[in-house]
Amino acid sequence: MTEETPGFEEKPDVPSGATSDDAEPKAAPEEGAAPAGDANESAGLVAQLDQVRTALSERTADLQRLQAEYQNYRRRVERDRVAVREIAIANLLTELLPVLDDIGRAREHGELVGGFKSVAESLETVAAKMGLQQFGKEGEPFDPTIHEALMHSYAPDVTETTCVAILQPGYRIGERTIRPARVAVAEPQPGAQAAKAEDAEESTAAADEKDTGGPDEG
Repeated sequence: MTEETPGFEEKPDVPSGATSDDAEPKAAPEEGAAPAGDANESAGLVAQLDQVRTALSERTADLQRLQAEYQNYRRRVERDRVAVREIAIANLLTELLPVLDDIGRAREHGELVGGFKSVAESLETVAAKMGLQQFGKEGEPFDPTIHEALMHSYAPDVTETTCVAILQPGYRIGERTIRPARVAVAEPQPGAQAAKAEDAEESTAAADEKDTGGPDEG
């Protein structure tokens, strides 16, 4: 039987070099407590996300600006193309106007017959398809923006400056005049308007006297 020495308690064996604290179990970290490193990492990700959003907004604005500039460029190119085409057509038709004048004179003198008539009508049809329009008629009011007066006279039967003869028709393409109509114009006879006004006044006075039974008798 073994004797036990009084006053001493048995302790578990501790490896050499280890302290008593190592022998005791460490307390487990509290659940739900986020380490400081995780918070710093989250803040860095938020900052990077803001930078990405800013860069995306800038690139989107650049793309929209480029699209607007491209659309403006396309419209400008199309407008220039149409203008160049209209100028080319106008130049071509301007060179054909003397031929069309000859055709018109031949038609007036009854010389537009046979094969010449067929060719002339084909030429006029092609010119019309290209947008050429003839204008200028007798009796229409004189307009200096589309008429060129080559002859001038007075007439008692007109109330304003009027085209009384078309010496050479005018031509336009759309709203663009490529040659004004050359005309002879007539203006009202000097004093004719005053005479007409006097006649109108006398007629009005006579009608009033008739309605009232003549002048009052003394």
